[in-house]
Amino acid sequence: MALSVNGRTAIVTGAGSGINFAFAKLLVDNGCNVLIADLALRPEAKVLVDKHSTGAARVVFQETDVRDWLQLERMFEVAEGEFGEIDIVCPGAGVYEPVASKDSPDGGRYALVDINVTHPIRTTQLAIAHFLRHKENGRPKHIVHISSIAGQNATFAAPIYVATKHAINGLVRSLAKLETLGIRVTAVAPGVIKTPLWTDHPEKLKMVDDSVDEWVTPEEVATVMLALVQQDVVGETIGDRSGRGPQFPVSGGTILEVSKTVRAVGQFDDPGPGDRPGNTATDHAAVEEESFGLLATKGWGQSKL
Repeated sequence: MALSVNGRTAIVTGAGSGINFAFAKLLVDNGCNVLIADLALRPEAKVLVDKHSTGAARVVFQETDVRDWLQLERMFEVAEGEFGEIDIVCPGAGVYEPVASKDSPDGGRYALVDINVTHPIRTTQLAIAHFLRHKENGRPKHIVHISSIAGQNATFAAPIYVATKHAINGLVRSLAKLETLGIRVTAVAPGVIKTPLWTDHPEKLKMVDDSVDEWVTPEEVATVMLALVQQDVVGETIGDRSGRGPQFPVSGGTILEVSKTVRAVGQFDDPGPGDRPGNTATDHAAVEEESFGLLATKGWGQSKL
């Protein structure tokens, strides 16, 4: 199932910034065409699109609201029209749960669930349909999801976010047998990672004590994502293919935790992320106190969700 990305094509949602941008950049640096699907591009992503508008490996931006299923279908249509066959899909767009949610109390939806769960499920479904249409050529196909150590933990300050990442783990493991059809579904589970998902949320940054906690970089996570596509074995040390240290076999359903090292997450009796460097956010108490304060507010859950 290992696949060189050179000369292949990928769709990456949420690649206007963060982990998904780092993954898109790494893909194109290795000769892969990339369609970036996002609401907008941060400056670094705009530079990447402009730089690779032509050439052997191209990058195309498709403005996409991943909550809209028609726009997800259009994303595949544009990618196929630009590049032909698609080989790699990363439904990576995700959002964090602010202390004060911005969902409308009469909207009937949770945007966080639509983006973090429904969009990856629908994108995976569309990817499988596309892959099966091109089954006759025998090229392996890959779907790489982004989970989190939150998919193993419980966090009072962000219960819906935690639930969405548990859902991604369940989805990935449930689709493991697609490998018999030449489709490998895997995921990375990053630790405390320095992306806008953290840095744009002051209430989330309160959890991190820079004197104690270490940040995982988007590039470190992207390196492991590329390894999930290109390798059948991934080493504990990020980017190391020497085989000298612990090695984790990669197959459908594999979830690799990415802190400052790599660890395979077991389905049963897993010890959890623990306090490995890159996994700790030591100041949860302050955010939990704010959450209790909100619960004490008159009308919570009625006038404001």
